[in-house]
Amino acid sequence: MEERDRLGEDQLSDFAVRFIQDAGREALSYYGKGRPDIRFDETLVTEIELRLTEYFHDRIYAHFPEHRIFMNKQEDEGYTHEKERYLWVFDPLDGAANFQGGIPIWGLSLALLENAWPVFGLFYMPATGDLFHARAGGGAHWKQTPLGVRDAHGIDDESVLFTYSRFHLHYQTTFPGKIRSLGSTAAHLCYVAGGQGQAAIIAHETYKDLAAVRVIVEAAGLRIYGLDGEEFFLNAYLDGADIEQPLVVVSPENKDRVIGSLKRMP
Repeated sequence: MEERDRLGEDQLSDFAVRFIQDAGREALSYYGKGRPDIRFDETLVTEIELRLTEYFHDRIYAHFPEHRIFMNKQEDEGYTHEKERYLWVFDPLDGAANFQGGIPIWGLSLALLENAWPVFGLFYMPATGDLFHARAGGGAHWKQTPLGVRDAHGIDDESVLFTYSRFHLHYQTTFPGKIRSLGSTAAHLCYVAGGQGQAAIIAHETYKDLAAVRVIVEAAGLRIYGLDGEEFFLNAYLDGADIEQPLVVVSPENKDRVIGSLKRMP
């Protein structure tokens, strides 16, 4: 039974990799083609998001017609052994401003859940060819290279904290290292999983935004916390509600040091 389940999971994972790379090639045909006379080309972004979402639905219904697709507000339909136990969560574009402006830090994410629990997650950056992926309970990888927390106990002046663009308007910090905003939450989290950064602060996210990268960061040994230091559980937002509180993604060993460096501005 376990071997049969594993083979089925391999097939699902192979499908997910093929799909997200195919969708990435489609996205590249729109990449960097935002109108230069406006700050944010919402028309272009909406068009590609709709196109990729439709493409995703077509591929799922063609290959797995009994599987379910996350629709921003997901009802708990209870535990089942049937094929509808699988739920796909697709975010067609993370880093929209970068995408329309021709900056390569953007991507697509895809997660598979079984009875509301993660099976695997992928984040693909078509402009760079970077594929981050992980299985729940297994290892995280960048392409074929294993990812994992490095120097878990070290926060110093060479450490990197990724954050969102308006962080400086909301917080003062004594973080001793470098603070960076690259314009893509999913990329931030994957870079922390890969050891290029030690922590990330994220805000204004939803379940769909985090479903895939949650699997990657947890497989790499990181955890998601609220600013009160309590561990955050993403499944509480499976109903699609906005996540109002800011979150910190960091190793358990560095949690107190990073959270302790933040002070909310009045």
